[in-house]
Amino acid sequence: MFVRIVKMSFQSAKIEEFLEMFHQKKEFIRGFDGCTFLELYQDKNNPEIFFTYSYWQNESDLENYKNSDFFKKVWKQTKTYFNNKPEAWSVDKKVSLQ
Repeated sequence: MFVRIVKMSFQSAKIEEFLEMFHQKKEFIRGFDGCTFLELYQDKNNPEIFFTYSYWQNESDLENYKNSDFFKKVWKQTKTYFNNKPEAWSVDKKVSLQ
């Protein structure tokens, strides 16, 4: 398992549109083969910055998702809301305390 973190920065006027789209699509994203966890965060100091945080069973699951027609359509729409280039990281969790 690994964690995928994506940082996105949106035009202020497009935030509500993005949130509406995300809420409509989140169950499908979370239900995609290999995705075991999904969260969306908004920066406390800059409301234009959001992060998705997801767990994936393996890299091929994430690649299958990124190559799906669903992702291509959603990402094409999401990119129209950006005010800056998105950034993404795939990381291995080393420690987790709860």
